[in-house]
Amino acid sequence: MILNYIWIAFFIIAFVVALVRLIFFGDTEVFGKIVDGTFSSSKTAFEVALGLTGALTFWMGIMKIGEEAGAIKVLSRIIGPFFRRLFPEIPKDHPALGQIMLNFSANMLGIGNAATPLGLKAMQSIQELNPEKERASNSQIMFLVLNTAGFTLIPVSIMAIRAQWQATEKLPIDPTDVFVPILMCTYIATITGILVISIWQKILDWILLAGIAVVTAVLAGLIYLLQSLPPKQEMMAVQLTGYILIFLIIVSFVAAGAYKKINVYSSFIEGAKDGFSTVIKIIPYLVAMLVGMSVFRACGAMQYINDGIAYVVSALGLNTDFIPSIPIALMKPLSGGGTQGLTVDAIRTYGVNSFVGKLSSIMYASADTTFYIVALYFGSVGIKKTRYAITGGLIADFAGVIAAILIAYLFFH
Repeated sequence: MILNYIWIAFFIIAFVVALVRLIFFGDTEVFGKIVDGTFSSSKTAFEVALGLTGALTFWMGIMKIGEEAGAIKVLSRIIGPFFRRLFPEIPKDHPALGQIMLNFSANMLGIGNAATPLGLKAMQSIQELNPEKERASNSQIMFLVLNTAGFTLIPVSIMAIRAQWQATEKLPIDPTDVFVPILMCTYIATITGILVISIWQKILDWILLAGIAVVTAVLAGLIYLLQSLPPKQEMMAVQLTGYILIFLIIVSFVAAGAYKKINVYSSFIEGAKDGFSTVIKIIPYLVAMLVGMSVFRACGAMQYINDGIAYVVSALGLNTDFIPSIPIALMKPLSGGGTQGLTVDAIRTYGVNSFVGKLSSIMYASADTTFYIVALYFGSVGIKKTRYAITGGLIADFAGVIAAILIAYLFFH
């Protein structure tokens, strides 16, 4: 229901703001920009879905091999104690637990092309257990918030962007200087999301808290280890680790299938067929969400919000150095592509090694795109009643943004 209200608000606010700009400011181009945005965003939605087709088809096939070979069940047993606390509705040894872990691992390693199809497959498996097919279950909400929090161990995309600009500006190559801040921010966003949803669903207990404490300790050790490496070796280590682990999953599933003497190729084809049908289901949801977000941006409403925040911060006498990065924070829940564009623009305008350039980089990777993920994942299984999923995702997003600002001041100001 909340998604319905949000979508309606996008269009009504856009019309009112555009009308005000036309009547009082003589902006005769604003409605043209809005209409052009609807066409371009519709095209973008189809291109995004089309771009997913190959990766989704491939990973659906690999997941089918893993299911028939029993590899996903083995993975479910390994991660069982912690993830079963987060997803108590999912039966022990159910394939969905292993699929959730694979999706979480791919996100953590910064391999978005693998994470999305794995996540869609996991959402479909959880949907099989959902008694109300159009209403999000508790497990689906927890899974969605985990994805919107976007815990990233290896932020490959932003490090690549920073490396490119540092090479352009002929600066010393150290794209990993934001690595630890990003790791801290995404972890804070993820833990916030887990705690909020766990309290909401009344599943928070001492075992879950102990698991969080253990993960926190391991993460602290990993940060210490990576920080001890020279910058170039650090970047090489994180990228190589991600690629090796993803390919290891593929090879392990294929090898397990061969060991169990199943027809690996036929299993792959059978699973891959589901990839195309899933993409077809996604397209209407993506078009609806991306068009709504496009009109909200094109009318100038987002810029007004940013200007208002800047005015309030300045009136309170607070430091305003972070204000140029606020559009990225506002865009983050709405559009991944838009966020990337704003981040690149901030780096180009202020410099890759500036405070704004570094804060923008951290903010870019601090959480994932809430509304896009809702449209993508819930749309793939026909969920219409999202309950508190969007609220939980936005809370995790907000925690990541606040953490990004505070940590950037701590590290770089």
